[in-house]
Amino acid sequence: MFKKLYIVWLKIAGLHRSDDDTDRGTVFNFFFPKLRVGFFIRMTIVAVLAALVFTFVLMPCRINGGSMMPTYPENGFTFCNKLRYRFTKPQRGDIVIIRYKDKTYYLKRIVGIPGDTVEFRDGDLFLNGKKQKEEYIRYASDWVLPPRTVEPGHYYVVGDNRSQPIEQHVFGSVRADRIVGSPIW
Repeated sequence: MFKKLYIVWLKIAGLHRSDDDTDRGTVFNFFFPKLRVGFFIRMTIVAVLAALVFTFVLMPCRINGGSMMPTYPENGFTFCNKLRYRFTKPQRGDIVIIRYKDKTYYLKRIVGIPGDTVEFRDGDLFLNGKKQKEEYIRYASDWVLPPRTVEPGHYYVVGDNRSQPIEQHVFGSVRADRIVGSPIW
């Protein structure tokens, strides 16, 4: 099947090429191709594929804020893999992109899955009563949060940078349908 598609692609590409072999591969022809039928067919295929990929598979995301430092920079860029959780469930420790409002997305780490009890004591995360070792935490924290159980169909998320007061952070229990995907890098 792929061989047939490759042959069709070569025929389409052949419609675009010049009959004169001397100007093939030149920089000028790359940036200013001859406008033939094959060119428009290839451009249409590329545009349709790009629309499909950026609608259903990848979403460009600009990172703006330091809640995930040092794991992610304060200002950066990544793509959200929308297919990541189509066939699997998010796990504890996964970094996810969450939709909070219309076009507001947050990058957070899952620390609790449904049924877990989450609490913070003097900046340390306790999960089901056991202190967690979080190697990705680099900045000291003094967070205190009483125990809370994660409801079914929810995940407990928090940023990696916990050096600021707890009141300045967006975190907590999030419905599973709010998780859009995970960052690619």
